[in-house]
Amino acid sequence: MIKSRAGGGFLLAIGAFAAIGVSFTVFGGDFATAGPVAPVADKAATDTQLDTWIIEARKVMAQEGIWGSHAGIKRNIIRESGGNPLICNDWDINARNGVPSCGLLQVIPPTFDRWKLPQSAYDRAGVRADADNLTDPIANIVTACNYAMNRYPGKGGIDGINEAY
Repeated sequence: MIKSRAGGGFLLAIGAFAAIGVSFTVFGGDFATAGPVAPVADKAATDTQLDTWIIEARKVMAQEGIWGSHAGIKRNIIRESGGNPLICNDWDINARNGVPSCGLLQVIPPTFDRWKLPQSAYDRAGVRADADNLTDPIANIVTACNYAMNRYPGKGGIDGINEAY
């Protein structure tokens, strides 16, 4: 979860990261070369693009029995990254330990590596995604939902939690 230390406590950033003074590092380069999804303005997804990524991710998730509603996934994405698939948190404890959380749902690399699906799962679903790319928006969504379902089953997976990927 992306938070700011502004003010006396922690404030949740809901898409307005710069307004509350949170610093981020974004993986360099043109996103069009980093994955199969077309680049979006200012590296942040339009509402239509975000919905498309979620729809594609849910095709894979349905095939693999992974929970997550469209609305629940989208709510978490807006809170975690503001819809920017390339954003990385560079200030929290994970970043200080060398494993910054990245992507639409702010997944850390060890979690991504443990819970990602093989490329064949995307291929079987007819979904274009790079299963091994943490910042591929579709792979990031599927992996975060897979982790949440397994880590927080009593809370309803991604739909019932507010952080911790």
